[in-house]
Amino acid sequence: MGSANSEQVSVNAVAAKILVAGGFGVGKTTLVGSVSEIVPLRTEETMTEASEGVDDLSGVEAKSTTTVAFDFGRITLSSDLVLYLFGTPGQERFWFMWNELANGALGAIVIADTRRLDSCFAAIDYFEQRGLPFIVGVNCFHGTQVYNTDEVRMALDLDDRTPVLLCDARSRESNKELLTTLMEHVMAITRAKQQAGV
Repeated sequence: MGSANSEQVSVNAVAAKILVAGGFGVGKTTLVGSVSEIVPLRTEETMTEASEGVDDLSGVEAKSTTTVAFDFGRITLSSDLVLYLFGTPGQERFWFMWNELANGALGAIVIADTRRLDSCFAAIDYFEQRGLPFIVGVNCFHGTQVYNTDEVRMALDLDDRTPVLLCDARSRESNKELLTTLMEHVMAITRAKQQAGV
């Protein structure tokens, strides 16, 4: 699916809310910014000494800012489908916002960093417990060990139906593939429920 200009969007276009979640510093803000067709809204603040001992900076010691509320962007996947992207805060002290952000969401992308796979466990648990469809995007950071999707699936204890893709959060095309895969996954789950009479 290619992107469309906002002028080409049908008046009957469906708008869907999508969450981009994962641990601190995995690339959520980067993903939303790289794929958004509008200037993304960011709520990043400079990290201060107050975060020392509170925030786990293992593997992202050079990071100097953090999302304190959410990131917001928009992408038109087709003339009849517009996605509104909400990047969740990754630090545990801001998780109280997740329930509000998840309200009305159609699905989620969980971004994983193979240097710190444990940082995405909380997001996976959150979506599994709420029955919200999600996929996992493994952000391939430069110079890090790349694991294949089967290895990541096993490490995260995901079932075979949950899509796992390698991605580059900086790449618009890579992120469009994630979004397209998520929408296909959501539609497959919806069809399966309809067939089961749920």
